[in-house]
Amino acid sequence: MKTLTVALPGREYDILIERGLLDQAGERIRAVLPRASKLAVVTDTNVHPLYYDQLKASLTAAGFECWGAVIPAGEESKNAAQLAQLWEGFMEFGLTRTDGVVALGGGVVGDLAGFAAATILRGVALVQIPTTLLAQVDSSVGGKVAVDLKAGKNLAGAFYQPKLVLMDPDVLDTLPLPVFMAGMAEVVKYGCIWDADFFDFLAARPSRGELMVDIEHILYTCCDIKRQVVMDDELDTGLRMILNFGHTLGHAYELAGHYVEWSHGEAVAAGMCAAAKLGVALGITPEELPAKLEDALASLGLPTSISCDAATYAAAVGRDKKGTGADVTVILLDKIGHAVPHKMPKAQLVRLLNSFNKVP
Repeated sequence: MKTLTVALPGREYDILIERGLLDQAGERIRAVLPRASKLAVVTDTNVHPLYYDQLKASLTAAGFECWGAVIPAGEESKNAAQLAQLWEGFMEFGLTRTDGVVALGGGVVGDLAGFAAATILRGVALVQIPTTLLAQVDSSVGGKVAVDLKAGKNLAGAFYQPKLVLMDPDVLDTLPLPVFMAGMAEVVKYGCIWDADFFDFLAARPSRGELMVDIEHILYTCCDIKRQVVMDDELDTGLRMILNFGHTLGHAYELAGHYVEWSHGEAVAAGMCAAAKLGVALGITPEELPAKLEDALASLGLPTSISCDAATYAAAVGRDKKGTGADVTVILLDKIGHAVPHKMPKAQLVRLLNSFNKVP
């Protein structure tokens, strides 16, 4: 088993990575929640038939009473109405402050269940069991939980660290190929912003089969990078901003596709490519870097550009949480393996993007 500790004072927790770990979930959770008697398991319609019964058996064997909440799969479920339904369900189940919430699913489940855990009874214990590659390397670690508003994604949320993160690489075997590869966008991001050798390691393994051979190493490396960043800047006011490489522009592409045409990972892939071009235009990114990044992403079947008009860029940039007044901080690369925050006027960003990032 590979273990990482997120050492935040008073909020420490472990990330455990091992094949077959889902069957150990009960004993692992019991070790961190010795007083809990009830666990509310939040999952979705895709994951429930695959892994809920297996998880429930492990939890029951460890002495927990379980209640399952199954939400419709997809981003559309990450809303205030669904959050309120979870709150009411938790109370009907009889959840108390010594009990906990388990998120079994991808990023939508983790974000929604996490925000529900953070706010019910002013906070109960949260355990993340991510079942997608994207959630394993990114959203399950670091404590960002949220729901979407009509104005945009993740605009109502909190920083709320889990008590434990359990990653079983075996659950990735049931992911459709496009969903697996969408998660690889976030994996490649870590190489871009932190570790050039890791970027090259990934670029040499463009197939799912090759990647799964080394999946424990991949998960460990990504989570170790995120762990270091989060311990330095838990509340996203400094270093943690670099984790948003590709995201400011990716959110525009998600908006352009009405949140259904492009997955988050696909949008981030195109957003990273656009950010690389933006960095070249601003004299920060080496001219040869965009092509190297595009080659790595294209080999994984990910989009390297997505059509987006100026109005959509302006809408997404205007809502970006890294914005302050008329300015926004975008994350750029000065080389593969190192990211730099760059503050610039929102209007200038939109003009530059509109000039070079349209798809014919």
